[in-house]
Amino acid sequence: MRRRRPNPWIAIPALALGVLAGVLGWVVTDVSCRQDGAGCSGWAALVSIVSFLGVMVGVTLVLVLVYRSLAEWNEREGRSGPAEHE
Repeated sequence: MRRRRPNPWIAIPALALGVLAGVLGWVVTDVSCRQDGAGCSGWAALVSIVSFLGVMVGVTLVLVLVYRSLAEWNEREGRSGPAEHE
C-alpha cells in the first residue's frame, strides 16, 4: 500500500465549523450569565475555546475517515480519482 499525502483541504471546513462553534458557545454562555445582572467573560471564553477545539477535532476526524475511505474505494475500483470519469 502506498503512502498518501495529507489533504490540506480538510483544515478549511474544520476551522470554519470550529470558529462557528466557538462563537455560539461564547454567545450562549454570555447571554445566560447576563440574566444575573453581571457578565461572565471568563466562563464565556472557556466555553468558547472548549467548543472550538471539540468541534474542530471531531470534524477533522470525520473528514479524514471519509477521505481515506474514498481513496480506498477508488483504489479498489481501479480508479485514480474523479478526473477519469470526465
